[in-house]
Amino acid sequence: MKARFEVAKLAPAGYRGLLEIERYLKTCGIEENILHLIKLRASQINGCAFCLDMHWKDLRAIGEGEQRLYSPEAWRENDIYNERERAALVWCEALTKITEGHAPDAVYDEVMQVFNEKEIADLTLAVGVINSWNRLAIASRMVPGLYKAAKTASA
Repeated sequence: MKARFEVAKLAPAGYRGLLEIERYLKTCGIEENILHLIKLRASQINGCAFCLDMHWKDLRAIGEGEQRLYSPEAWRENDIYNERERAALVWCEALTKITEGHAPDAVYDEVMQVFNEKEIADLTLAVGVINSWNRLAIASRMVPGLYKAAKTASA
């Protein structure tokens, strides 16, 4: 596979804007594994090979085990995710599949049981930015497999 174009070179200000959101998310207070988990789940839904490769590697680098890495698609049938992770996943799916219900009140109410409003705003930014990255990576045909995780579990 060959990349079609490089967004970072052709639209650097827009690309930097997405990176600024990512920098904010690192300091927002939401657990790092939850942020990567929802990025992985959205990338599964959207079929983004580059982002799947990236977030599997990032999750492994922070110490996530194999079972948790390979199960986000079936999180409802699996008790290996805690209450916060499950709420983040349901919110991620509702926002990524926005045409299937437009983030129903019942889902929001479920998420409000576990996250406060500021945290929901941060989760919403995280879901929004990964959906943007997915679309950029798919459109530009970013080549999967080349990404190296910056952080390791021992770091």
